[in-house]
Amino acid sequence: MLKYSLALLFLVFSVTGFAQVVLPSYPQATFPTYYWQKSTQFQMLPITQKSILFIGDSLTDGAEWATLFNGTNTLNFGISGETSAGVINRLPEIVRHRPAKVFLMIGINDLARNISVDSLMSNIKLIVGYIKQNSNATKIFVQTLLPVNNDFKTFSGHTNKGDSILKLNTELSKEAEKSAFVFVDLHSYFSDTNGKLKREFTNDGLHLKGAGYALWKHLIHPHLYGLESEPELIPMPKRIVKSTGLLPLFQVKTIYYNADSLLNEAESLRQQLSIAGIAVKLIKGKRDHRVPSISLEIVKTKPEINDLEAYSLRVSSQEIIISSDGKAGVYYGIQTLAQLARDGYYVGAIDIQDSPAFKWRGYMVDVGRNYQSVALLKQQIDKMAFYKLNVFHLHLTEDIAWRLEIKRYPELTQPEFMERNKGMYYTVSEIKDLINYCKMRHILVVPEIDVPGHSAAFRKAMKTDMQSDSGLVIVKNILREISDTYDFPYIHIGADEVKITNKNFLPAISAFLKSSNKKVIGWEPGGNFDESTIRQLWMDDAAVTANKVKIQYIDSRHLYLNHMDPMESVVTIFNRQLCGVNQSDQQALGATLCLWPDRAVEKQEDLINMNGVYPAMLAFAERSWVGNGYKDWVANIDLNGKQALDDFKAFEKRLMDHKKVFFTELPFPYLKQSELKWQLYGPYENNANLREKFDPELENSDLGSQVSQTVLGGTIILRHWWAPKIKGVLKDPKENTTWYATRKVWSEQDTVKKFWIGFNNFSRSQAVDTPPAGQWDNHQSQIWVNGELIPPPNWLHAEQKGNLEIPLMDEGYEYRIPALVRFNRGWNTILVKVPIGNFAGKNWNNPEKWMFTCVELE
Repeated sequence: MLKYSLALLFLVFSVTGFAQVVLPSYPQATFPTYYWQKSTQFQMLPITQKSILFIGDSLTDGAEWATLFNGTNTLNFGISGETSAGVINRLPEIVRHRPAKVFLMIGINDLARNISVDSLMSNIKLIVGYIKQNSNATKIFVQTLLPVNNDFKTFSGHTNKGDSILKLNTELSKEAEKSAFVFVDLHSYFSDTNGKLKREFTNDGLHLKGAGYALWKHLIHPHLYGLESEPELIPMPKRIVKSTGLLPLFQVKTIYYNADSLLNEAESLRQQLSIAGIAVKLIKGKRDHRVPSISLEIVKTKPEINDLEAYSLRVSSQEIIISSDGKAGVYYGIQTLAQLARDGYYVGAIDIQDSPAFKWRGYMVDVGRNYQSVALLKQQIDKMAFYKLNVFHLHLTEDIAWRLEIKRYPELTQPEFMERNKGMYYTVSEIKDLINYCKMRHILVVPEIDVPGHSAAFRKAMKTDMQSDSGLVIVKNILREISDTYDFPYIHIGADEVKITNKNFLPAISAFLKSSNKKVIGWEPGGNFDESTIRQLWMDDAAVTANKVKIQYIDSRHLYLNHMDPMESVVTIFNRQLCGVNQSDQQALGATLCLWPDRAVEKQEDLINMNGVYPAMLAFAERSWVGNGYKDWVANIDLNGKQALDDFKAFEKRLMDHKKVFFTELPFPYLKQSELKWQLYGPYENNANLREKFDPELENSDLGSQVSQTVLGGTIILRHWWAPKIKGVLKDPKENTTWYATRKVWSEQDTVKKFWIGFNNFSRSQAVDTPPAGQWDNHQSQIWVNGELIPPPNWLHAEQKGNLEIPLMDEGYEYRIPALVRFNRGWNTILVKVPIGNFAGKNWNNPEKWMFTCVELE
């Protein structure tokens, strides 16, 4: 004991007296046999990148961390009987792994040996300091000691240390900021009303049973995955009241439901719990209050209101109750519960009252131009359902190909009449399966049979034009077969981008569908519709949105993902005021987010990644459910004032959590950008000489007095190609000018970082030319880090003329290999140069979206 105490005094002196942390040397006999068995085993483990180490005593040693965290890169470096001195002795082995994170809980065995709290704190500070000194990128989480319980009459040397444990935990809390570690409070969650370890978590007063490890896992789950401390919800419910208490999901054995109509919802929840390893049975009837359970209920909450999508979700420490006027509301409550139960173990007590702002919350895919497998469609439908979207719009026919099986006219889907994905179409059984799949998820399928435009494939197969007399007969026969085969309440007839040569065509088609009790939707601007046709807006139409005529409409203006930069899309969609109103009314039904990639793709997954589908879908789900927003269409974060910026930052936090929790295996091309601050310098007149150099890139230039403005974002759009309708950061952009942007980036060490860098966003619907070899774009844009020029990619198809049949390969930052950029330890300076010539661009296929993207990958 004397040797150990002297060692502790030496450690205090080492930490406080010298900048360099020096470790003491311990005789081998200091530590028991088991310690050496385990520590030498650790020395044999291979080094794995981004490993997460759990360091501690028997409490840590006893956990199946890798299983608890689903096979993540976790390593259990716990040793039963471990002391702080034992951890210090093996610190060189710990830092050898250069772990991404370390979770440390140590000290109960020190206290049992009557080591003082002050000495123990000194050792913990030494442990933290040494790890930071030798593995400075490692994030350290110091967990409180757990409470103990002396009622069990075992481990008396440990279980009588309750006061010392409280003192140590208090000191750790105070030290966290000074020593730059994350303080993790476990003690308060494990304590009963007397401050003792809760009996349900232990059978000896010191060690944990399974339920204890489940709670421990729940409490550190957000730290391990880099999440916010509480589960984040998208879309944000209308009303949330949080309270104390946790419901243990793993103790739930029964889902009760009070109506036969809820069997589908109960089964859906059962399957979700099963994925988390929780087996439950379904019982129709009243709940048993004696055990944790979940109840699904159809109830008439307010007699004067009949909102079948509104729901109530109440969680206490004993039960979860989801109730609604309708099945859809119950289903949406289940999705909210799934988000709250992100770790699969516990759900915090909460009371949520929620309902949507817009009735029509749609997502559209164009499968006419680029076929998508049923599996990929279902993947997107699953995400739609999880985020409470309720309309799936399928654009099934195009000039490129006709994708819907028509029994009467099999020639429509013959390969020779398709230009892409030849022979790929959806059979009757596949469409019926999709309809049923959506119905179970409370999603309405709306098919689009585009008439009379976008119909080249029809014309090739049927040898006639739709607007001819014979063509009209065929179209009616097709629509009759569709109406007789499928239960579609709505049919979309397109009718945009076409010259109407037969003024009777659309009225005849509309009348025919109405006679079959179908509601008709058409694009606006579009054909000669009557007032009963619901208009889907793809361009601004003041006559419709100003309610000069009583026409129902769906908003899809500037909601085309194929034209958006992935970082831009989240910003612009989140800020939108859909339909120009805060919520649905008699005319404004809602909105539909559209995926229109005209250009061919190499593989179908590119449709999702290149167009940033999932981050945009979540922004749209938020806006269409919550409502509100801003009238102006903006392309950058900070263009609608402080409140809008604060709202976006709060949403982005939720978005990043959902990326980490619910999109681990799916493309999600979005990175946090709301804190990235750029200083813009300019304008400098370049007189059409895009290579001309100006002060910011000259050696020894002083930029202190030249700041023009400060902007935020990973993607900065100086001027949109649809200006002034869509606002960029420059209020009065000028042709033939050059702007510069700069910001500082901190690095913990000399390293190479991965970055998204780009100077153009290639629309997936235009035949854009690939930049020349050795250039980032066609107007001499450049980027430097610490004065070192960052070279552009070696384009696979440099200077290739735009061609819709040649897939994009590496033209966009979000789907090419990230740029590798060398950074020095400390502050680093990024300088970006963005010249512009003529705003018009070379031609309509090559518009000038004056912009740059520069953001570090996580």
